[in-house]
Amino acid sequence: MNYLAHAYLSFGNSEILAGNMISDFVKGKKKYDYPRVIQDGIMLHRMIDTFTDTHPATKSAIAIFKPAVGAYAGAFTDVVYDHFLAGDKNEFPGESLADFAANVYSKLETFGAFLPERFQKMLPFMIKQNWLLNYRTTNGIESSFGGIFRRAKYLEYTADAFTCFRENYYALNDCYNRFFPDVKTMALAEYNILTANDKS
Repeated sequence: MNYLAHAYLSFGNSEILAGNMISDFVKGKKKYDYPRVIQDGIMLHRMIDTFTDTHPATKSAIAIFKPAVGAYAGAFTDVVYDHFLAGDKNEFPGESLADFAANVYSKLETFGAFLPERFQKMLPFMIKQNWLLNYRTTNGIESSFGGIFRRAKYLEYTADAFTCFRENYYALNDCYNRFFPDVKTMALAEYNILTANDKS
């Protein structure tokens, strides 16, 4: 899952949100440098990623992208899942996505001292370009795909990735529909366990 899904699956908890969003920037035992609830957010992110990678619907989506981008198919699938989540009226009815995005940015800014340096440098761009809101547009997805290509060490740019997204749009939407209710249920159960332990 990508940034929108991890933010959404933090269930409104600011500390969990901070950990969930920075997890990819925190390696190994570095997570123990953070307060307990932020650690829980880091752990929740990793549980979500493991669940996502092993879900049958994700494997179907990865198979769609693999001929175009090989081993990076999972990264493109993560972005596509955020696109369908952004447009999911069951999760974001009306204009609630815009309000959600603004709230996430505001909360993350309050945790500036806890954000890893790389995330601190990225956050202003995330806010200015409104990544969370723009996942709902095809232009936003094309831009996110470009980000994957720029960061990838072993992948040259190819327009085939975006073509694959457009030509398999409904099949990928079906993968999202089969996947997201399951990951939401799992994440909420783990969230409840983690936060209950924090209160004990």
